[in-house]
Amino acid sequence: MAKEVMISAKKIKRRKIASRTAKLALLGLLIFLMLLYIILTIIYTEGKFTISLDSNDLMKSGLAIYESLNNSQGKRELSTETIPFMDNISYKWLPENIDSDELAGSHNGDNYIAYTFFAENQGNEVLNYWYELILDDVIKNVDEAIRIRIYRNGEYKTYAKRNPLTGEPEKGTEPFTNIDGAEKTIILNHVEDFQPGQRDRITIVVWLEGDDPDCHDPLIGGEIKMHMVITENHIGEIKE
Repeated sequence: MAKEVMISAKKIKRRKIASRTAKLALLGLLIFLMLLYIILTIIYTEGKFTISLDSNDLMKSGLAIYESLNNSQGKRELSTETIPFMDNISYKWLPENIDSDELAGSHNGDNYIAYTFFAENQGNEVLNYWYELILDDVIKNVDEAIRIRIYRNGEYKTYAKRNPLTGEPEKGTEPFTNIDGAEKTIILNHVEDFQPGQRDRITIVVWLEGDDPDCHDPLIGGEIKMHMVITENHIGEIKE
């Protein structure tokens, strides 16, 4: 009888240990999922498109970026407002005055992001600078149909990923850049002989092009995250 009691007590103890272990494992899993949710929320929901100087040395040399002519004090980083949802549209639907002198900072519209800022040489020496658009992350290949238009002083170019079937640029676009050692850089432009007192007005417009042959249902729910960096030097060779 005593032996049976001892065996039952051991079984009960093992059950308690197993139950406690299972509860701790479940609690750990819940904490992990909560942390993962918070991280993904920060990355994909609250993240903003940013424009930044790559180092404080640029500010010391006199290059300043700002988003309003009423306040030309240079900042280290600028950021846009986000939109909760982007449906596909045609480039023909973009407002004609999207790069108007009256607009600055974030001026998003239905299904597109638009941001205007200024780069100014506030120093005493001639500068050269690069502006580089970097792709941080893509979900569901939404970059296949994305369009990025960059205005500089009223003149613009529209950029897109090459057609996956032909390898040729999409109609009316410049292809995303291909650079050795900088695979995530999709746009890279060089501004030379930037004189003291000279100011560039730059507008960035991002939308999902409905006329792109790759704009179809599988892209629904896709996301894209990118940022722009302004630098005096760029390491890497552009490949054709």
